[in-house]
Amino acid sequence: MTGRVVLGTDSVPSLPRHIKLRWDKRREKWVIQAPEKVMFPDEIAVEILNKCDGAATLGEIVAALAAEYDEKPEDIAADVTEMLQDLADKGYVTA
Repeated sequence: MTGRVVLGTDSVPSLPRHIKLRWDKRREKWVIQAPEKVMFPDEIAVEILNKCDGAATLGEIVAALAAEYDEKPEDIAADVTEMLQDLADKGYVTA
């Protein structure tokens, strides 16, 4: 059994191979597809997950989002980390 993944600024989040973030043409919305499960992330979650490419660190993702939305990184870091940590705890994100 593996331990809990705890995300930090230097973590490099990505979706595991069995989890897919895809545009569903029929529903006209983004979906997260997992074995026997489908989730419907909101627009903010989609923006964050699209940046989880396995190359960018959590700090870089926060910085990119802050620049994109004209926010201070420290104002959004906790929310981004909390969302990704919740998904990591459920197995939808690895680091």
